[in-house]
Amino acid sequence: MIHPGFRRALPRLPRALPALALATALLAGCATPGQAPSSPTNEAPVRVKVLAINDFHGNLLPPAGGIRIADPARPGETLQVQAGGAEYLASAVQSLRAKNPHHVFVAAGDLVGASPLLSALFHDEPTIEALGLMGLELSAVGNHEFDEGLAELQRKQNGGCHPGDGCKGPKPFEGARYRYLAASTVDERNGQTVFPAYAIKRFDGVPMAFIGLTLKGTPGLVSPSGVRGLRFEDEVQTVNRLVPELQRQGVQAIAVLIHEGGYPTGGHNECPGISGPIVDIVERLDPAVDLVISGHTHRAYVCRIAGRLVTSGDKFGTLVSEIDVELDRRSGDVRSVSAGNVIVQHDRFAKDAQQTALIAGYQQVAGPLIHRHVGRIAASFDRDETRSPGGGTAMGQLVADAMLAATAPADQGAAELALTNIGGVRTGLVLQGDGSVSYGDLFAALPFGNALVTVELSGAQLLQVLEEQWRGQPKFRPLQVSRGFAYTWDPARPVGQRVLPDSVTLNGEPLRAERRYRVAINAFLQAGGDGYATLTQGQAAVIGPRDVDALEAFVKAQPGPLQPSSLDRVRRR
Repeated sequence: MIHPGFRRALPRLPRALPALALATALLAGCATPGQAPSSPTNEAPVRVKVLAINDFHGNLLPPAGGIRIADPARPGETLQVQAGGAEYLASAVQSLRAKNPHHVFVAAGDLVGASPLLSALFHDEPTIEALGLMGLELSAVGNHEFDEGLAELQRKQNGGCHPGDGCKGPKPFEGARYRYLAASTVDERNGQTVFPAYAIKRFDGVPMAFIGLTLKGTPGLVSPSGVRGLRFEDEVQTVNRLVPELQRQGVQAIAVLIHEGGYPTGGHNECPGISGPIVDIVERLDPAVDLVISGHTHRAYVCRIAGRLVTSGDKFGTLVSEIDVELDRRSGDVRSVSAGNVIVQHDRFAKDAQQTALIAGYQQVAGPLIHRHVGRIAASFDRDETRSPGGGTAMGQLVADAMLAATAPADQGAAELALTNIGGVRTGLVLQGDGSVSYGDLFAALPFGNALVTVELSGAQLLQVLEEQWRGQPKFRPLQVSRGFAYTWDPARPVGQRVLPDSVTLNGEPLRAERRYRVAINAFLQAGGDGYATLTQGQAAVIGPRDVDALEAFVKAQPGPLQPSSLDRVRRR
């Protein structure tokens, strides 16, 4: 087993420590590599509880709206359950861990990045500390861990003050108590993985390996500066190459923590149908892999794919995947594995006192900015693109309208329309009390601090941008458009021809292929993020304000409470 004291020291190991070196350190004093565990007289299996989360994204406080699940009393309907938040998550983990002395708490990436202001203001140091207090031991590196670049991620692992902002928290930042794993992420300067590829933990003498992976498509999801000099290798090839290495060390039980996922059709503990990249990945994995813990898509599921158990725990700490594994003492392999997603309900779990104290310390510093009043809403602004046939969302359209308002003046770019990616809009605005909206609410929706950029595109290029919503994407990722811009798309038409050219209009006028248009986007899209390569061709760029500042100004300027706009800008035939 990983000794608690040694686990705390793990972050101090060399940054590019090869996986084998880490595994050897963890196995020191245990079975000789290549030998199976000696068989005791008692042949009962070792029962292990693996607890897992994914896509926490710095949600120290409960996310607005909690989690939406199937309503057991009304088939076909859903209901919202108040869930999540570090205080309740810590209690849930503690309660589940108490069921079995053989346990491990792991994660599938995106623990930080795209975080609410309480965490983001301190470069996610509060989240790193909170997860350490909960007893998290291992995590894959997600794409959002690279939002501020490799050097900053290494600082999160190893500790120390931020090089630009210094130490802003209530106490010095000591780094993560848990170990990041990155089997497929290679530093091109030295050919080494940026963090160990895997870790091995022993349960009553029987070893189990955990391989950590970042999705191969990370460069298309992160600003180029965040992944410069890094190579993201194929997930399946990486795992299958490591399996023999682990087996030579006597390890037969193998779990994969991967920041990639799928799109299920059932409830949070079901999987009647699942699509997306995780399906192909799992189907091609070496048969020796017993368990896959996934993430990235912000969905919840418990699946069997190619005979293997595959789990995902939604997002923002609203669920904990409770996975029960039986290890054979003689062979060291997995006898059985089962799982269920446990909702971190506020009426089931109490607040953890340590988490409450940690959060309070950071709130004392950040509170005035978080709670600064901005305006009011008359109804909730939803962000779920799947609830509209065309893909428009009330929150996405609000952001696009704010972008247009901020960049329409001649000195800010003279924009005629605005486009924003749905992935950059992290959450909506939930109507509460008198409808008051704070700066913290707006920052939760737009946490990246992207600058707005106005560029010039031809009508033909703009049409090509719209077609890129379906190119190279695991699913339709709709652009959110500003008022006055409209079009129709047809899912029956082939990719590359789905937008009906004659339907595209700007302020009632048909789009003209040869005309030049001024388009406001964010810096992420200008760099070709989310696969929008055509946006990199924009000319005569003018840099504007940050997206969250534009949204704040727009909300402040409204004479009364904001109403969501109708979702008819983008129509699906």
